[in-house]
Amino acid sequence: MQSLNKDATLQLIRLGLGEDFAHGPDATTEATIDADAQLTAALIPRQPGVIAGLDAARWTFTEVSPAIAVEVHASDGDAVAPGDHLATISGPARAILSAERTALNLLTYASGIATHTSQWTQELAGTHARVRDSRKTLPGYRDLAKYAVRCGGGANHRMSLGDAVLIKDNHVASVGSVAEAYRRTIEAFPHLPREIEVDDLKQLEQVLVFKPDLVMLDNFGVEGTREAVDKRNALSPETKLESSGGLTLDVARAYAETGVDYLAVGALTHSVRVLDIGLDAI
Repeated sequence: MQSLNKDATLQLIRLGLGEDFAHGPDATTEATIDADAQLTAALIPRQPGVIAGLDAARWTFTEVSPAIAVEVHASDGDAVAPGDHLATISGPARAILSAERTALNLLTYASGIATHTSQWTQELAGTHARVRDSRKTLPGYRDLAKYAVRCGGGANHRMSLGDAVLIKDNHVASVGSVAEAYRRTIEAFPHLPREIEVDDLKQLEQVLVFKPDLVMLDNFGVEGTREAVDKRNALSPETKLESSGGLTLDVARAYAETGVDYLAVGALTHSVRVLDIGLDAI
């Protein structure tokens, strides 16, 4: 699994810390905690889930003070239970308490995504399909969010607009036909993988002529998806198919069993429910 991008994560950490210290130091902590006080605390989940973002938490503490020591006891992608000790944090009490919220914000957010993705992964177990994310992420959080998807067993769609071509209905409308849109992308960016969105089986037949890398089936029902798989197998077996549009866990397996390769689920990252994790003194 590709690791978490440290540079991108540090930018996020510094943004979060900048917000917390925007109006001065941690007033409550400085007033109540002696300057030389030391603290040992643990990161402990309050509910079961899948963990992601332990490095983000660790980097947050050490960004506030290099005197803080972080001993990690789990790995991203692990299933965790309430009461597990994910990491032990020790060092200057003021620095630890001042870093606590930013560290937990990143850790609980990423772990929420990993936990939700893991539910999809478990639902698809034994089928050919994998769940994939989208670019529906908050600015600045994309690398962390997509890393968390990987921790939950999911796959990433493109990271940005420039690492793959995705021809959608507005592109086709602008140039008049799928064929022209496809020709232009081949001419301009021949080295990039390309995906074409289709709305019905007739469009699918038209685009399979080009033997594209991937076709997105937009808002196809289960039976329509099964027909699309049959057409793909007959006309362009190397082309992968991706189901997209309002997919939910209760229908995930039905779609997966049609033979599609991916289920695109924007909700993995745009509707995040955090995993409850706390920092408890020990």
